[in-house]
Amino acid sequence: MAKWEGFTFEWYGKLFENDRIMNALYYTILIAVVSTLVATIIGTITAIGIHKMRNGKGKKLLLNVNYLPILNPDVVTGVSLMTLFAFINIEFGFNTMLISHIVFNIPYVILSVLPKLKQLPANIEDAAMDLGAKPMYTLRKVILPQIKPGIISGLLIAFTMSIDDFVISFFTAGNGVSNLSIEIYSMTRKGIRPEINALSTIMFVVVLVLLILSNRSEKKQSVIK
Repeated sequence: MAKWEGFTFEWYGKLFENDRIMNALYYTILIAVVSTLVATIIGTITAIGIHKMRNGKGKKLLLNVNYLPILNPDVVTGVSLMTLFAFINIEFGFNTMLISHIVFNIPYVILSVLPKLKQLPANIEDAAMDLGAKPMYTLRKVILPQIKPGIISGLLIAFTMSIDDFVISFFTAGNGVSNLSIEIYSMTRKGIRPEINALSTIMFVVVLVLLILSNRSEKKQSVIK
């Protein structure tokens, strides 16, 4: 039976002395940062493209496809990606996990950016180009600053989803590559240890802070408008 004897930071110290956990932390942060940046860029460009589409049926079809990774259970997405990588004979490891995180992050970015695009005045681009701005300059100086809150929200959501993912990572990871969620799962199979509690606490706090920042960004933008 466990007996509480007071507060201590001992297990946090032992946590950072564990090579396996430090290796998992490295891959967790690296994959989260890279996948978030790539997904944010692709998602923003895709959202702009979908917003500009004049074909209503094609636009609806793309939006429905975009909803699939969000509505599907993670286990379905994970098994599907694992099957795809096995079919095209890609070796499981860092690359497969990174691609998987990019894939399931893109829809969240698209859904964060699209509402901001819909709030833009219909003739804002025409007005900019009438004043002599070229299309790319209009995109960089007019469109992107206006939808910046949506891009930031999508980025924070994507980073949160990536750093907290277990199921999809479990199916697409390879030998020598693991993230913190997988490492916690492996450690719990050998029995609950204080390092697991310390690691879970850190992950909870990081995800909570990211969600708070995302919500504050949305509320701040709503107040401004």
